[in-house]
Amino acid sequence: MDRVRRISTELLTRYPDKFAQDFEQNKKVINELATIRSKVLRNTVAGYITSSVRKKTGQQEAQAKSSDVEATEPPGQEIDEKSGS
Repeated sequence: MDRVRRISTELLTRYPDKFAQDFEQNKKVINELATIRSKVLRNTVAGYITSSVRKKTGQQEAQAKSSDVEATEPPGQEIDEKSGS
């Protein structure tokens, strides 16, 4: 797993805009960018990269949602849970 993580991190660092959330597309990109002779290793690296990209995208969307919610709440309209108002 350490080798998979190292290869994936290096590819993502060098080519961050080449990878997407699609596993099949990432396999093709890896074939173009790196020489990995083992099909199992290539698929494992593609899966790790796909997972990393999806996780990063999900975190960015969550941050965007939280900033949108903060921007739409009017200041001074906080609800006190104890008083119910």
